[in-house]
Amino acid sequence: MSSSSQSENPWPTLPLEAWADTCATLHLWTQIVGKIRLSRSPWVNHSWHVTLYVTATGLTTSPIPYGTRTFQIDFDFIEHQLIIRTSDGRSARFALVAQSVAAFYTRLMEGLTRLELPLTIHRMPNELVDPIPFDEDDTHRFYDAQYANRFWRVLVQADRVFKVFRAAFVGKCSPVHYFWGAADLAVTRFSGRPAPPHPGGVPHMPDWVTREAYSAEVSSCGFWPGGGAVPYAAFYAYAYPEPNGFAASNVRPAEAFYSTELQEFVLPYEVVRQAASPDETLLAFLQTTYEAAADPGKWDRSALERRADPGAASGQV
Repeated sequence: MSSSSQSENPWPTLPLEAWADTCATLHLWTQIVGKIRLSRSPWVNHSWHVTLYVTATGLTTSPIPYGTRTFQIDFDFIEHQLIIRTSDGRSARFALVAQSVAAFYTRLMEGLTRLELPLTIHRMPNELVDPIPFDEDDTHRFYDAQYANRFWRVLVQADRVFKVFRAAFVGKCSPVHYFWGAADLAVTRFSGRPAPPHPGGVPHMPDWVTREAYSAEVSSCGFWPGGGAVPYAAFYAYAYPEPNGFAASNVRPAEAFYSTELQEFVLPYEVVRQAASPDETLLAFLQTTYEAAADPGKWDRSALERRADPGAASGQV
């Protein structure tokens, strides 16, 4: 059954306290799906081969190689289904309903086996304190369809605006993609210079993975549903390495602040949602936090940024 319509607010409310249990369960479900992509994909710099992507109905792995075949796994947050599709026209699906992580894991692996796609993954979640192996986790078992749909709708808006921001940069830049380790949608710009080795220390994540991910200077921004030091949905921005003066930079809008605990700028989602122009408010945050990294970091902005659309002068492509 559909749980959204064209008439709904494109920037819905998303109070973490109202869906925290669903958020935790869904986070683990996306980790299982993401690890399936990881298990079959060639390694790409900064772990870009593991991410999920926002679609018109939910999240997708994009095509995953399996011998001479490909398959993809999609979360549909309108009809609330998990769908596996293959390049030879076969498919399997099951309903996204309240069920344990262990039950989700079993159903997904059984569906892959029926499609002649047997595989194994590392069954321990990443980036979480006190993780439970997926096939043993009967603790996380919540699914509120309304809030899963709202979360996806927020991702749709963030993805759309992040892509506008990304388009102005001609240097190395990541896709706009969903990292299931921390459950955030992110886009990252690179200065083109190497960075000092990252200290690592991410829970249940090999330090070599973190060091490779941060092997070059970055200015990164994203959206996160919240938790811990920031118990609400928020946009964030950080730099690695952090240049002198970054934390004291004057960024917009005025409600944005620097979190010394997270070492990044934070903008509550509610500020964007309630703004007269959410797009302009979010773009101001993305641009000013990027400038806070690029200017004191002495990035070659004239070479890295595009000042106008190539077809703007002629009005056609």
